[in-house]
Amino acid sequence: MFDLFRSRDKAVRYLLGGLLGLVALSMVITLIPGFGSPTRAPEQVVAEIGKEQITVREVQTTLQGMMRNKSIPPEMIQLYVPQLVDQMINERALAYQAKRMGFEVTDAETANAIRSVLSQLFPTGEFNKEIYERFLAEQGLTVGEFEGNIAKNLLVLKLRNIAMEGVVVSPREVESEYHRRNDKVKLEYVVFDPAKLKSQVTTTAAEDLDYYTKNKGRFMSNERRSFDVLTADEAKVAASIDVPEAELRKAYNANKDKYRTPERVKERHILISSMNKPKDEQAKLEAKAADLLKQIRAGGDFAELAKKNSDDPGSAPKGGDLGWVTRGQMVKPFEEASFALKPNEISNLVKTDYGFHIVQVQEKEEARVKPFAEVQAELATGLKKQMVFDRMQGMVDKARLALQKSPQQAEQIARENNLIFQRVVNHGPNESLPEFGTSREVDAAVAPLKVNDVSPVFQIGQNKLAIALETGITPVRQGEFAEMQADVKKQLITEKTQKLTQEKTAEIMAKLKSGGTDLKALSKSLGLDLRSTAAFSREGAADGIGPASYLEEAFTKPVGATVGPVTVDGKIFYCKVEQLVPADMKEFAAKRDDMLLALKKRKSTERKELFEDGLVTQLVKEGKVKKYPEVIQRVGSSYRS
Repeated sequence: MFDLFRSRDKAVRYLLGGLLGLVALSMVITLIPGFGSPTRAPEQVVAEIGKEQITVREVQTTLQGMMRNKSIPPEMIQLYVPQLVDQMINERALAYQAKRMGFEVTDAETANAIRSVLSQLFPTGEFNKEIYERFLAEQGLTVGEFEGNIAKNLLVLKLRNIAMEGVVVSPREVESEYHRRNDKVKLEYVVFDPAKLKSQVTTTAAEDLDYYTKNKGRFMSNERRSFDVLTADEAKVAASIDVPEAELRKAYNANKDKYRTPERVKERHILISSMNKPKDEQAKLEAKAADLLKQIRAGGDFAELAKKNSDDPGSAPKGGDLGWVTRGQMVKPFEEASFALKPNEISNLVKTDYGFHIVQVQEKEEARVKPFAEVQAELATGLKKQMVFDRMQGMVDKARLALQKSPQQAEQIARENNLIFQRVVNHGPNESLPEFGTSREVDAAVAPLKVNDVSPVFQIGQNKLAIALETGITPVRQGEFAEMQADVKKQLITEKTQKLTQEKTAEIMAKLKSGGTDLKALSKSLGLDLRSTAAFSREGAADGIGPASYLEEAFTKPVGATVGPVTVDGKIFYCKVEQLVPADMKEFAAKRDDMLLALKKRKSTERKELFEDGLVTQLVKEGKVKKYPEVIQRVGSSYRS
């Protein structure tokens, strides 16, 4: 709530920054040919729609924007490329078809759409050409490109609206959906856990050897590597750096403005909100605030009254505490009242757009420059941080050059350069290292090396730089029984368990067939517990089993019918329908409209996908859409690393 009544100038700037993501990424990048480059040099083409081309550069620019905005994990980029290209083709194919069908977008429609999309640029409602052009320029866009893109989006929207018209949902479908969501079923079940069998399975040494002999190809010893790692640790390097006081004073004098603190107050408040409240309630709200003020001045506990009465969700749980506040952070009436108060003084009622406030200033500080002594430690930390990485990089670079010349002297080189030395022998992928634990960075650095090769500098975690020297490689080979026996035993036990599980399942199913659906007798004969669930719907979960999605067939079978076996988290469930609970039709009328909208939305989505897929397929047949899979694959492959 506190942020709501701060000055709005900054808020607007932040909002415009966020708006970039909406406008420049989701609407602009994917639809503007040649976006992001001032030149128009010939490029490879991933697809053509009519005379328009989608280039490799456009796809890469879009992907870079998505990575910057963290809208897709980097490791998924390669897989996402074909989907992105299909998206871009679909959008442009729709715009192409709309033009072929004679759809047009007027300048007035484009202008209205721009005012809607960029409404925060013009809070007063007046169009400002300078602000508009500056905003687009900051995003690397020209007015022509942006407005052309808006027009294309409007064309696509018009065509989609035509395609979506006439979506009809019948009363029977709505009622059926209501039953689908709200019909419930109650089950009784027994559960068999194969893990209990596994704990009972054993093997002999003779069985292990026989299994190994028959399945040698499964038991290969991984490649193993020996290497030295030389590491610069940030904490150790920082401890070796001593910044002279003269250097600190020099930095202080050069950056005094950084240590200038404006006038500020530490305060708390109580808000009685009047936002979105009818005019005839304003007097009651003001009276409530006045009564609270009276209680405080009579000795009432400000913090407790704030917790119980304040409408500011951000500060109320903290007794109204707002912390330290400077000028420009609050709306004007609140600011004027705050800075007019003395420490521990209580304001009169303060009226803002948000309601009625009671303000108490607890502490007050005049504008000042923090003295050197007060910021000396902070300065030292900051200068050390600037120096540490450069020093770490220099140490490791120097050691790397020395290692390339004299790989046999790795330990001495580490000592001379104040680096941590670790010798690793016969290391396998994903195994723990004494100094670093399991380290993908180390494994990745040594994987491509040959004996006596030195790796490039790489980072381990957040605070270490390292280099590695390969000293020995043992290639993949047939593992000997003695070293593989643990893996052999593990695999043999797993196979035995699987076989026993299959036998047990067959036994249970045979007993169910011969005994009808008497789960009670079955559970008794097998020594298993008979359990029941509470009634649950398709959108709920069955007690003791899991999500209802595992048990869809239970909703389609009569009372007494068997369901399963169903495997959930490794356990096998045998169920019987104990009771069907029809949906309560008393609630149908109240929920009908919501379900109608949901069904229309679902049908519209399905129709949209069918329409767009059909349109693109037809345009491909006509030769109006051409896609070049080999180029798309090459773009994806470029993101493999």
